[in-house]
Amino acid sequence: MTYLAKVGELTLKRSNIKEFERQLVINTRECLKGHNVDVKLHAGRLYIDCADAASSSVEFMLNHLIGITGWAKTTTCDKNIEAITNAVYEEALRAKQKGAVTFKIEARRQDKDFPLDSYGICCNAAEKTVDEGILTVDVHHPDVKINVEVRERCFVFSDAIKANRGLPVGCSGKGLLMLSGGLDSPVAGYRIIQRGMKIECVYYHSYPYTSEEAQKKVEELAANIANYGLDTYLNIIPFTDVQMRIKEKAPENWATLMLRVCMMKTANILAERIHAQCIITGESLGQVASQTIENLSVTEHFAEYPVFRPLIGTDKEEIIDIAKKIGTYDTSILPYEDCCVLFSPKHPVLHASAEEAERIYELLNADELIKEAFEKRTIKHFTFPAAK
Repeated sequence: MTYLAKVGELTLKRSNIKEFERQLVINTRECLKGHNVDVKLHAGRLYIDCADAASSSVEFMLNHLIGITGWAKTTTCDKNIEAITNAVYEEALRAKQKGAVTFKIEARRQDKDFPLDSYGICCNAAEKTVDEGILTVDVHHPDVKINVEVRERCFVFSDAIKANRGLPVGCSGKGLLMLSGGLDSPVAGYRIIQRGMKIECVYYHSYPYTSEEAQKKVEELAANIANYGLDTYLNIIPFTDVQMRIKEKAPENWATLMLRVCMMKTANILAERIHAQCIITGESLGQVASQTIENLSVTEHFAEYPVFRPLIGTDKEEIIDIAKKIGTYDTSILPYEDCCVLFSPKHPVLHASAEEAERIYELLNADELIKEAFEKRTIKHFTFPAAK
């Protein structure tokens, strides 16, 4: 059986397109290691030949692979119009069984030695289906589009499935994602993975104020991210002592912002240790008190690496839509709160300054606590397929 995937943004590359294509093939093979498959990329198409037994694994992989715009399970046939016509007919029969009444053929002739052009293929390949009354032609609003691609082999398919656009993971360096149990940060991780970046995750756990269920929730989110990013490490940092120090020493209205500052200070240490090139957050401008422009500037003031915020201009509805698409929504809404919710002030500071934040951070005397928390971290490794 053969699967055909359409390569997306890679085709816009020029001198370095081979590097991106090579990475896409490497990623595909890595996800399917252990299965007897043949993976090739040629002229903007990714081909995967496999035995029937591997089909579910291949389809799971294609639904998570970054760098393709769509994929389909195909019928392959000889490169002559009679074989193509019969394959189209069989595809039309399957479509009719699913309730289709009208159809359209879309042909693509990559092999210019084939005697018919695309229009000729469409006209000839439809004859048997129309003559036998299986489906009628509707070129404007068909119930099903049957695709014919004439390449080194001939491929016939319908029901192409949309995939994850972007650049192959591994093309754009490495980042550290600050992962919580909410909706935003897993979506931010997915969005940055779409730009070809490998990521590791860090989660701050304040046991017993945050439950074991809250940690398991984040582990499940990390596993989901691993399916798009090939794999990921989740660094779990015990943050109870740091959070209690903030409660004791910081002004109440600064509690949440000081927590973000301490998290950023810890992320600096971890980013250096894992050789990350940036820190990624799920912040969206104005969404909560800690995400005003002034407060975002304060947390960035304490960062020693570039801070990437893939969701900065998105609203909650957009974030929820993406979370549902990538499968993190149901986990993110489980009622187990993370440490950001603990001790949240009723009236948090909205327009903080870096100078005042520096002064309050000095009062905390938290550097040693942060280092101790970092050294006590536990690490979990999630590999593809982490959840299926």
